[in-house]
Amino acid sequence: MGNTLEGGLLLAMFNLAHIAEEIFTSRSMVDVKELKENHPDYALVLDVNDDKLPDLCDLSYKSVPVHDVKVGSFILVGAGEVVPVDCEVFQGSATITIEHLTGEIKPIEAKVGDRIPGGARNLDGRMIVKATKMWKESTLNRIVQLTEEAQLNKPKLQRWLDEFGEHYSKVVVGLSIAVALLGPLLFKWPFFSTSVCRGSVYRALGLMVAASPCALAVAPLAYATAISSCARKGILLKGGQVLDALASCHTVAFDKTGTLTTGGLMFKAIEPIYGHVVRNEDMNFTSCCTPSCEKEALAVAAAMEKGTTHPIGRAVVDHSVGKDLPSVSVESFEYFPGRGLTATLSNMETGAGRVKLLKASLGSVEFIASLCKSEHESRKIKEAVKASSFGNDFVHAALSVDEKVTLIHLEDKPRAGVSDVIAELQDKARLRVMMLTGDHESSARRVAKAVGITEVHYSLKPENKLNHVKSISRDMGGGLIMVGEGINDAPALAAATVGIVLAQRASATAIAVADVLLLRDNISGVPFCVAKSRQTTSLVKQNVALALTCIALASLPSVLGFLPLWLTVLLHEGGTLLVCLNSIRALNEPKWSWGDDVWHWVKEFKSRRTPLKSDNTSSSKMQAAPL
Repeated sequence: MGNTLEGGLLLAMFNLAHIAEEIFTSRSMVDVKELKENHPDYALVLDVNDDKLPDLCDLSYKSVPVHDVKVGSFILVGAGEVVPVDCEVFQGSATITIEHLTGEIKPIEAKVGDRIPGGARNLDGRMIVKATKMWKESTLNRIVQLTEEAQLNKPKLQRWLDEFGEHYSKVVVGLSIAVALLGPLLFKWPFFSTSVCRGSVYRALGLMVAASPCALAVAPLAYATAISSCARKGILLKGGQVLDALASCHTVAFDKTGTLTTGGLMFKAIEPIYGHVVRNEDMNFTSCCTPSCEKEALAVAAAMEKGTTHPIGRAVVDHSVGKDLPSVSVESFEYFPGRGLTATLSNMETGAGRVKLLKASLGSVEFIASLCKSEHESRKIKEAVKASSFGNDFVHAALSVDEKVTLIHLEDKPRAGVSDVIAELQDKARLRVMMLTGDHESSARRVAKAVGITEVHYSLKPENKLNHVKSISRDMGGGLIMVGEGINDAPALAAATVGIVLAQRASATAIAVADVLLLRDNISGVPFCVAKSRQTTSLVKQNVALALTCIALASLPSVLGFLPLWLTVLLHEGGTLLVCLNSIRALNEPKWSWGDDVWHWVKEFKSRRTPLKSDNTSSSKMQAAPL
């Protein structure tokens, strides 16, 4: 059209704008390539016979592709090397970093028995590790897969915008052609521009540029940015649609054991409660009968639970380690799932010598009471438990040996900082918070009171948790967030609007059905996810409003001939860049309200002004100082 300079200017502006968009988009995406480069292609697998390792000075090993490393293989990891698969330290020690996996900056001391995720980097030391998972199941590979899936899974709004953009683009092209052809007929515009009037072709090109949906197309960029922000915090989202789902939730339900608590019971006390004797007087409730009574009970319980994986059994066995206890031989077991176990003891050393073939039972109070010979004896044992000097706030296990019943008190401690998380969800997020647990009432209420939860549902089986999640979601008329980690939580996690798991502890089933994985063993990620989801949905709405506003402001003036083409391009690309800049805000820490956001900006502005003032003050003092 004879506007050579303007044509060159348009090309330059379009290219600069597209370069800027690529920069913003790349900032918003998680760098999966960097994660992939953090795992080695080969592992140094040791030649081992019968789990007996040779001396560290004389090791025999071979290089094996990391995808072929089998569970149980022993791997040598030197300083500066990356742990190839999830493993357990078998020999040696080292300082490792998992910053690129979970965002945890502080180095970790890895000692014998510690579990290490694949992808961890050995900063110093030399250690031999035993593979606990194959490469396909390792932490690093799982992070890569989930991150790639999250970036491909588009939220509902983004899918709608993609479909809308296709039809919208055709409409814009059709309108532009109509303006070019019908303008001279209807409005007497010249076909090509003259010194007096802009031509219909020029106006049509202006409309095509102004109304093109570039800004609308990049409006969902905030989702990718938010996913990236969460990943840098050690939080993996299975797609941008999870953010929309989180923002719609009004209720959050927590499992207790392993989620709100540490998951490991600690031995608190052992208390003889029934059938014991004090000062040669027969009594039903006592504190002790002989100086060795409590030691004998602990020895029996530890012998019965030796090798167990049950939290109560592990706590008893751990407490017995290193103590001077009588020796106990266990001949036979009978296990009652979910209730307890019985065993026959032989050659048990007591204060009165050796006693042969004693019948022992260990389990819940109800289980021990059910084994009593009479209803009267069962009732007396339950009354003794209620009258315990330690109260009913602890987790209880009862031991019966030769009609003597001893109560074992254990404590399940809340995680550090859990009460702050609950308070934030209640006060800032305005969510209804509850506990869904399979534990009994006294233990559940004790933990709930300690962390600040008032609504407690206890003694729930997996199907009961599932029904609670469904009914609460239906009655509330909104979404529900379920936070758990065990295989028994899997049905509830799958049924919830959003399932969140602590990935370090979670079972494979729980991880498979969950929508959010917290790679750090810390539930402070829950309020962060909720705040981030609300921030993101707000940013996306702002982006759509910005895009439509820029299109409207540029389109009509361009058709009417008020704007030159270069200014139309500037408005169009400026709107697109504004949307990109707004999306990048999703990398910032989310705030619960506009007030919090403004206060954050004020504090940041003041912190930046303070160094400038101090620099100006110091320079003025130097100038005023005499030579």
